[in-house]
Amino acid sequence: MMLSVIDASYLGDYKIALMFNDKNTGIANLHDVIFDDNRVPFSELRDENEFKKFKIEHDTLVWESGLDLAPEFLFFVAFKKSPEFQNQFKAWGYQ
Repeated sequence: MMLSVIDASYLGDYKIALMFNDKNTGIANLHDVIFDDNRVPFSELRDENEFKKFKIEHDTLVWESGLDLAPEFLFFVAFKKSPEFQNQFKAWGYQ
């Protein structure tokens, strides 16, 4: 099954509550992702008012800046400390 974001809501402070098509729900804290990357699509989202304007398109989150993040990456951010997903993260190349 291909992973998809099916619901997302902004919680504040660059945190997004996510529901995936496999019914897992979690919170992705994207603060460091946005502030540690100096590419233009990321830097434009440092304005929290711009960051919270995401929408779900093509099974993932997209922003007006042109940034989209893979659903697998969002899943990793939301569940990176969950032991039950560690083998999947390794298979995807996330450590």
